[in-house]
Amino acid sequence: MSSKATSAGEASAKPNDMRKAQPETFDVELRDPLLAAFLAWLVPGGGHLYQGRIAKGLMFMVCIVGTFSYGFYLGGGKVVYAAWGPEDHRWAYPCQMGAGLMAMPALVQAQRARTAKEPLWGGLMAPPGVGELQGWHRQLHRYFELGTAYTMIAGLLNILVIYDAYAGPMVILPQSRRRKERDGPDTGGGGDGPASKQPDGEGQR
Repeated sequence: MSSKATSAGEASAKPNDMRKAQPETFDVELRDPLLAAFLAWLVPGGGHLYQGRIAKGLMFMVCIVGTFSYGFYLGGGKVVYAAWGPEDHRWAYPCQMGAGLMAMPALVQAQRARTAKEPLWGGLMAPPGVGELQGWHRQLHRYFELGTAYTMIAGLLNILVIYDAYAGPMVILPQSRRRKERDGPDTGGGGDGPASKQPDGEGQR
C-alpha cells in the first residue's frame, strides 16, 4: 500500500511541476517608446493604438477625453485657459495641459492676449479680461470649480497613460519567482525543497 501511495503522489505532483516549469512571460511590442509617449500625450490613448494595444487605447481615450469634455461642459467652456498675469495665475492649466491637444488652444489664446490681439475661434479657451473672471464665478457658481477639477484630473491621469505607453505595463511577478530572484539560484548540496537552504551553523548541529 505504501508503494501505491508513493506512486500516486508522484503522479499528482507531475502536473504541478509541469505548470511551474512553464515560463510566465508575455511580449508587448512597444515599437518606438518615445513616439508612443508623444502620441499618448497628443491624443489620450493614441500611443497605445500606435503600439497595437487597441482595447487599452480605446479605454483610455474614452475615459480621459470623456472626463475632460465633461469638466469643460460643467464649466461652461471657461475653465480651460492659460493666464500668468498679475491678477490671475491659472495654476490649474499645467495639469490640464497633460490632456494634450485638447488643451492646446489655450496657449494660442494666451499668446494672442499677451500681444493684445483678438481671440480666435469665438473666444474658445481665451483668458478672461479685466474683471471678467468674477463674472464667470457668479454665473457658474460651484460648477466653475467642478469643471476645473474634472479637467485637471483628466490631464493628470493622462500622465500615467503616457508612462504606460513609454515603459509598458507593470508586471507583478508571482511570490515564488520574486523570492527566487531575490535569493539567487539555490546552490545547496542536498534536496530541491526549502529544507536544503539552512541558515549558517544550523546544518552542523
